[in-house]
Amino acid sequence: MDTTLAPLAMAASRKRALIIGGSLAGLFAANLLRQQGWQISIFERTPGDLASRGAGIGTYRQLFDIMASLGIKDLEAKCIPLKRRLCFGLSGEVVHEVNQLHTMSAWATIYHALKELVPAHEYHSGKQLVTIEQADKHVTAIFSDGSRETADLLIGADGLRSTVRQHYAPLIEPVYAGYVAWRGMVDENDFSAQDHAQIFENYAFGFPEGEQFLAYPVLGRTNENIKGKRSYNFVWYRPASDHELKNLCTDEQGVCHGTAIAPPLIRKELTLGIKAAANKLLAPQLARIVNQVPQPFFQAINDLESQSLVFGRVTLIGDAAFIARPHVGGGITKAAIDAQTLAQALAAEPNNIDQALIAFEASALHFGKGVVERARGLGAYLEGQHKPFEARTPAQRSRDIRIVMQEQGAALTNESLQSSEAAH
Repeated sequence: MDTTLAPLAMAASRKRALIIGGSLAGLFAANLLRQQGWQISIFERTPGDLASRGAGIGTYRQLFDIMASLGIKDLEAKCIPLKRRLCFGLSGEVVHEVNQLHTMSAWATIYHALKELVPAHEYHSGKQLVTIEQADKHVTAIFSDGSRETADLLIGADGLRSTVRQHYAPLIEPVYAGYVAWRGMVDENDFSAQDHAQIFENYAFGFPEGEQFLAYPVLGRTNENIKGKRSYNFVWYRPASDHELKNLCTDEQGVCHGTAIAPPLIRKELTLGIKAAANKLLAPQLARIVNQVPQPFFQAINDLESQSLVFGRVTLIGDAAFIARPHVGGGITKAAIDAQTLAQALAAEPNNIDQALIAFEASALHFGKGVVERARGLGAYLEGQHKPFEARTPAQRSRDIRIVMQEQGAALTNESLQSSEAAH
């Protein structure tokens, strides 16, 4: 995708954008619009810094290009390149190998680089949006502290539980996919020499019946790509019915926390259970990774697919617009592409914001739906485990581990999405 924006065009009266959400999607939008001369104000509901939120992330070429367009050109040096993808059988042997380059970075690395470009007076923490008003081609955000801000455009970049989306499209909600992802991270120095040599600088996969395990190196707790200071992250997809999810989210006192639970509240029996399952279902090298994590945690896997992204002078980007299952591994890059697509559309129509938003919506809807569909295809086998075999679709009945290994973190382009759809 072309990452070149129109030349900076400063008008006598600068256009202003309110950005609801100070995480990565909001920061990408803010910096790309500032390049065009927009006045921007970011409002993040969480007080303080967000850097501790994220862990390891996969990267794409588009992410590097968009960061470089903002003057951030050293990102690749902070990434870990992975050249091989190895699938391990139950006895520990390599049963399939894919030679495919992919690079891993850290959420905090992207966050810090983007936030440093935003002047402190433009970023407002602890500001909870309550409602939105529109009139005369202007939009006003009203916050819980009673303050009001008016601008030419409001961008909803406030994530999965978006207040902006709930205001305009309250029926669009995350849909549980029928399985969870258990996660954990091991410090590099905790690996044995043998496991480190075989696994650490590679993607590692395991495919128990009805489940999927993958693991990969990430920048360590200091977000540095220095040998000995890195970490290894695992993700283990396991089917869980609605009833089973509620049980997983119930603490030692019998209190159910809905569809998510804080890691310290996960019952000890569940922690022991996931480690016992690793010893039974995974290759010894992979089981050792799970067993070294003091407190594995899990997240429910959801889809979210918007039908509209523009509501007058309000638009949605990033996770506020679409949530794709993490098999694609491209949530950060998609947020960057959404912000870039919006900035390009506004640059192409500098005197017609409404026309620009129409063009943005057409492009972003097509792309977002494609990413969600690709992720559903990769997760279909896991989702189908709750159905009788005869009621499953062909994709839910079986999987080709070669395709799964190749498409994890594959390029996010319209061409790749179309070929992926054909394969599934």
